[in-house]
Amino acid sequence: MRKSLRAAALGAACLVAGVSLYGAGAAGAGQSTANSTHEPYNIGLLTKDIDTYYGTTVDAGGVYQASPTSPYAKDLARIDSAAKRYIDRAARKAHHRHERPAVVFDIDDTVLLSLDYEKRNNYGYNSATWNEYVNRADRPAVFGTPELIRYAEAKGVEVFYNSGLSEAQRAGAVTNLKRVGADVNLDSAHMFLKDAANPPAYLADCATPGAWKCTTVQYKSGTRAHIEDDLGYEVIANFGDQYSDLDGGHADRTYKLPNPTYFVS
Repeated sequence: MRKSLRAAALGAACLVAGVSLYGAGAAGAGQSTANSTHEPYNIGLLTKDIDTYYGTTVDAGGVYQASPTSPYAKDLARIDSAAKRYIDRAARKAHHRHERPAVVFDIDDTVLLSLDYEKRNNYGYNSATWNEYVNRADRPAVFGTPELIRYAEAKGVEVFYNSGLSEAQRAGAVTNLKRVGADVNLDSAHMFLKDAANPPAYLADCATPGAWKCTTVQYKSGTRAHIEDDLGYEVIANFGDQYSDLDGGHADRTYKLPNPTYFVS
């Protein structure tokens, strides 16, 4: 479930240095305020803080893009650098133990950046416009993630994708991933998407044909369990922009990528 900007306000504000959650624009002498009610952080100021964090600019095609010199890009670079060091060590150890190491990536705002959609829709969500946006297959990459995917592959690590996108959005996702250079293991055996009509047997506890009841954590952790228990891999690292991408175990290490625009429970 994609939440609105208002639901994500606390997390976003905490990401931006120097931002105070309450009391923005402090009252002067003699001015009455409602501080005792804990008025939320002003949404207009919050959107400005998000733009500052992403370094949001509009390119020649009218598309909102993140800046490669933004705080967002710098945070991603630190995560990618640490992840590469870890993957190198973990892969060598796994191969030495004759294990089959794997990494798992979420897609939305982990590999493909949705900033243009978020900003144009005032950080809201509509299933019809979102589906159209995904199937246009023209989202830019999240800085560094395609390179990280190729790095893992080069180290002999199997790459999987575990996404909340639907089966109907598979073609658009595959095309888009190829366009940004994440052309690694994009077949159905490695890219797991939601199939509410015909859910896999390993999700039988929360999904039956036509009756999808899995939470995000159940779906994603259940898929990782399938990768480990049924397919025989050791998930050495799991990457996502939401905590629900990462919770539930079945990964030796998790990496939370920044996303101040929405929250998925």
